Amino acid sequence: MSMSSGKRDSTVDGHSPGFTDAEKEAMRERARELKAEVKWRKNKAAGTTDVLKKIEEMKEPDRTIAKRLHELIKGSAPDLSPRTWYGFPAYANKEGDVVCFYQPAEKFGTRYGVLGFSDEANLDEDGMWPTAYAITELSPAVEAKITALVKRAVSGS
Repeated sequence: MSMSSGKRDSTVDGHSPGFTDAEKEAMRERARELKAEVKWRKNKAAGTTDVLKKIEEMKEPDRTIAKRLHELIKGSAPDLSPRTWYGFPAYANKEGDVVCFYQPAEKFGTRYGVLGFSDEANLDEDGMWPTAYAITELSPAVEAKITALVKRAVSGS
């Protein structure tokens, strides 16, 4: 997850004094999520509600992309449970570990949203493999790639 993007506060001696406002908010959201994780483990439907709420709060085109990603991920890997992770829509395995997530472009002021995969994803290939994919639009070809990636990510889990 690339949280280093975005503007930083003024520098001191050429060094950044700390986290950006967006990074701080992501950490606050993660702290809230950790507290809510107990609720999520008891009621996974609450995770779906939280994810759909986050998606509805997004601006376009992130909202449309996130909605379709939600459909593709749930269709490709129905055993993954939606939940939020650092304020992002994410999808966790039965142990509650996030396998993949969507980082909207607006979150850190980047030019594209990112479909990211954690180390729980089974995407290993040789000694190096991609774990994040920029998404600017969803065509049938892109959707087919996403479906294949998600299926591969959960294979063997």
